[in-house]
Amino acid sequence: MQPWFVLLSLASAAYASSSNDTLLWGPYRPNLYFGIRPRIPQSLMTGLMWFGTQDYASISQTRHACDQADQLQSYTWSKYDPREGGIQVIKDARNNVQLTTEFLKVPGGDFGGNWAARIKGEPLDPLKPSRISTIFYFGLEGLGGIDMDTDEEDDGLLGDIKFSGSTPELDDFVIRIVESPNNVAVAEGPHSEPFRNRIGKTHFLGQPVPAGNIWRAKDFIMERLIKRAQEVIAPYRDGSDGGPDPSFVLQLPDEVYSSSNLYAIQKLFDGEFQYDVFFESVSSKQTLGSSTLNEGMLALSNSFDRRFKSIFPIPQDYASDGRKEALESFSQAITSNLIGGVGYFYGNSIVNEKFSFEWDEEDDQDDGLVNSEKGPRLTEPKKLLTATPSRSFFPRGFYWDEGFHLLHIGAWDSDFSLEILQDWIDLIDENGWVAREQILGEEARSKVPAEFLTQVPNYANPPTLTVAVTAFIRRVKAASTGPSNADLGLDFGMGDTQTPLAARETLEAGSRSLDSEFAIEFLKGIYKPLKRHYDWFRRTQRGQIKQYARKARSRTEAYRWRGRSEKHVLTSGMDDYPRGPPHAGELHLDLISWMGLFSRTMREIAEFIGERDDAISYTEIEKALLDNIEDLHWNDEQKMYCDLNVDDDDESYHVCHRGYLSLFPFMLSLLPSDSPHLGAILDMIRDPDHLWSDFGIRSLAASHPEYGTGENYWKGPIWVQMNYLALGALYNKYAVEDGPYKLRAQEIYRELRKNIIDNVFKEYERTGYVWEQYDPTTGHGQRSHPFTGWTSLVTMILTEKY
Repeated sequence: MQPWFVLLSLASAAYASSSNDTLLWGPYRPNLYFGIRPRIPQSLMTGLMWFGTQDYASISQTRHACDQADQLQSYTWSKYDPREGGIQVIKDARNNVQLTTEFLKVPGGDFGGNWAARIKGEPLDPLKPSRISTIFYFGLEGLGGIDMDTDEEDDGLLGDIKFSGSTPELDDFVIRIVESPNNVAVAEGPHSEPFRNRIGKTHFLGQPVPAGNIWRAKDFIMERLIKRAQEVIAPYRDGSDGGPDPSFVLQLPDEVYSSSNLYAIQKLFDGEFQYDVFFESVSSKQTLGSSTLNEGMLALSNSFDRRFKSIFPIPQDYASDGRKEALESFSQAITSNLIGGVGYFYGNSIVNEKFSFEWDEEDDQDDGLVNSEKGPRLTEPKKLLTATPSRSFFPRGFYWDEGFHLLHIGAWDSDFSLEILQDWIDLIDENGWVAREQILGEEARSKVPAEFLTQVPNYANPPTLTVAVTAFIRRVKAASTGPSNADLGLDFGMGDTQTPLAARETLEAGSRSLDSEFAIEFLKGIYKPLKRHYDWFRRTQRGQIKQYARKARSRTEAYRWRGRSEKHVLTSGMDDYPRGPPHAGELHLDLISWMGLFSRTMREIAEFIGERDDAISYTEIEKALLDNIEDLHWNDEQKMYCDLNVDDDDESYHVCHRGYLSLFPFMLSLLPSDSPHLGAILDMIRDPDHLWSDFGIRSLAASHPEYGTGENYWKGPIWVQMNYLALGALYNKYAVEDGPYKLRAQEIYRELRKNIIDNVFKEYERTGYVWEQYDPTTGHGQRSHPFTGWTSLVTMILTEKY
């Protein structure tokens, strides 16, 4: 009999392997409307493009990468589960098509299983033409190869198309594209006769692409398509009769070159259409067909609905007002688009160790803003699985967004959330730093303005991963209150090596991490790098107390954000929120509050994994932080918490701006429920002249002189994640714990929750999207969309999961 810890290690390894297999494939190219790839750095990547053939101009607006300029009416995964697949609906009024992409994972074999995709379309307006050309492509980066098995023809292909390929990680595989018998192409039109042999056929292209350039597939494909179209249209350039129908001309050349690693398959349709794409691992010995998708998608939809009702039920206060079905579809869609918006990124990033502003030079002695001897450099390639805030505008990893994402994802699939969390933990370098934006590789960089590309290793971001860790611990503790392993006949500690593995197979997919032994091992694994990260914050972001004769019970616990400019503190996450003038002696309320939460999190982890001495140390630091929040940041005259700055005489003074900043000790539940300051904070929240609106809490008080001015990013607009923090503080602490403001907190909670839910839902129904932020006067969604990052927390608010 082997020791229990050996069995646990074996079980953990097997669990990790099975989890990776289940989660190997996915729409992990969320920057595209539809792009499937595995979580393998250099491997197979697929994508979908489409354009209308009702006129020649439409090809200039070919859809491929999510882009707000495309002005689609909506696009969202309406149902999506990371282990099974899902359904995405895209509404494109410009081309009069509703496009549906279905993705189904089919287990089997030794290399992550198989998958199937269905692309189908129908007119948005059945009384108008809907003439669409789609191009499905796949390309291979790294070692391996792909060959077209179907015989090439000069004028296109009829019937199914087959490719065979092989890579070291995927082994041998087959890709098949299967036509629906009901598809119809444009068959008649001016000059149709010369094109008769090509009408109604599938067209194709195979060509070699330089290493690292598969992500530019659209450029390569469209270049070849347009070149051929120019040659074909040449005889008709006089334009006397309008020329041939665009669908006859805008076609791929039906050419495959030797050593091709990029293949494109084009189909042209008139009206409704459908075709299927199958990826089959040869090791699975399975052949997929249309029935696989028919039956599989029905089962997926039914199981998703059942599970969603169980995890995110519509509460009674909304179930009885006639909106239950619409709210449930809305909640499913924003949850699905959050999870379906998870991307896998791999590549290097740009880092500059020696960038500093003059007010940071007391920490980093440089002569200017940039040390010219070092300057920016490329890092070694890294990988990251991450939820993306906005598929169109921010298709990359953001540190402080991710903690909020993982709250929602973890409620649906705890194991999947840990896969994402682990990747972020793995990014913590030897000094304890993590870049606040993860811009990995050329594809990610192509969507980022140049001024934001370079990351600086003394710049921080709100450490919201701590929120995800404490939420995970709560889930584990909640799961442990159910039947014990012994009650279920599951002995995870003793027995032969097969026992714990078999036992874990009985757990629901997505919740195996909730077993306490797994949880302890996981938390032990992330504890050291997370502690290194915590120490980095305390070392690099520490502020000054004794230098300016400030009075505080702790002489060490004060903090300020490095890397701010005159008008922005991007590192805080609240970019243009008003602050005092930059100064080496300023202290920031939000950062000391985050450090209070970070210390509390580290204490909880230490207690959970048995690091008792560390837990005592974190408790002491947390107390010192809370004391200093009171001593340094409370302004009794203004009745609010404030930043601290230094004047020309080196005297400290408070910088007070009513808004999200002044709420941080409250929002992060750092104040006791009987705090004498709580009443003033609740009054400020509920006052329409300050923060209260019918649509949520404003980021800056309406009474503030800078309200709604300048960029107006964090100077008034409503942000859902900040309202979520406020609601969570009310729900979990101030509205339930005894104190003089308990009833007031309950009243504010009920009103605020309703305002947020009603407005985000109303705007979703009005516009087809959830938005980055909401106008505090009209409630209208604004800025980037869809923003199913932290705005999708509305599902958590609706079901009161804080």
